[in-house]
Amino acid sequence: MTNAARNLDVALLRTLIAVSELGSFARAAARVGRSESAVSLQLKKLEEQIGRPLLHRVGRGVALTDAGEVLLTYARRLIELNDETFAAAAGASIEGSVRLGVPQDFADIWLPATLVRFTRTHPGIPGRNHDRSQPGLGAQARAGRTRSGYDHRARPPQRRLWSAALPMRWIGPRGFAAANAMDPCRSPVFDPPCFFQSAATAALDTAGIAWKVAFTSPNLASLWAAVSGGLGVTVRAPVGLPSQLLALGEEAGLPALPSVALVMTGRDDRQRTPATTRLSDVLVETLEATLDAAF
Repeated sequence: MTNAARNLDVALLRTLIAVSELGSFARAAARVGRSESAVSLQLKKLEEQIGRPLLHRVGRGVALTDAGEVLLTYARRLIELNDETFAAAAGASIEGSVRLGVPQDFADIWLPATLVRFTRTHPGIPGRNHDRSQPGLGAQARAGRTRSGYDHRARPPQRRLWSAALPMRWIGPRGFAAANAMDPCRSPVFDPPCFFQSAATAALDTAGIAWKVAFTSPNLASLWAAVSGGLGVTVRAPVGLPSQLLALGEEAGLPALPSVALVMTGRDDRQRTPATTRLSDVLVETLEATLDAAF
């Protein structure tokens, strides 16, 4: 006689993920919308189902045991499949088209994963992509300096759907030496206007470091090639860098840079369609997963 089938509760797995990411029952409770005692009971129930301890105390917080780490890996996959199942069933009735605009920096990193997840559950919805320099975006992802905020004037009516702060870093070739950047500092940059270039030159001016533009291009691949070829250092967010490049630290002798806000905007609620709403959700999930892994 075979053993009775055992089933894991997805709600319990979501709570395990929240506790593992936030390190405490209190913060996890706020995320999953339950009381702290309810979260504790959920984890105890999950431990009873698995038959092994999943958490242990670390100071005032909690951390996963070895069994908890193993379960966490499967929990993420199970929840992704669960959510994808519901999305696919709901997506069968979603019609329309979507337009998405993303900066070149992030298109290679996030766009493929986003499109795979979206088209898998909504194969009948045609899409169109624009880079950030093109007008007329129905859904737009752009970056802007944190201190100056995001300029909504160009695309009314838009509203902010999601944002995250990323570090801005000097990017150079592997094997870079501080002397390579000085007298004057040479910098390959995007064609103007480019706020990364503005941030770089402002930081250099403040530090009293002479600089000159060594190369301009509207194409990110060409910019990376220029840096790899020794034409100077540039400034970007350190996400998805080619293997031959690296983000430089203080030892490079270059001035500190401000952070940058990656912002996703879209039409207001009255103009959004189910298709664009679903695409926004998938994009945010992909962004957050990538950023959590990178930073």
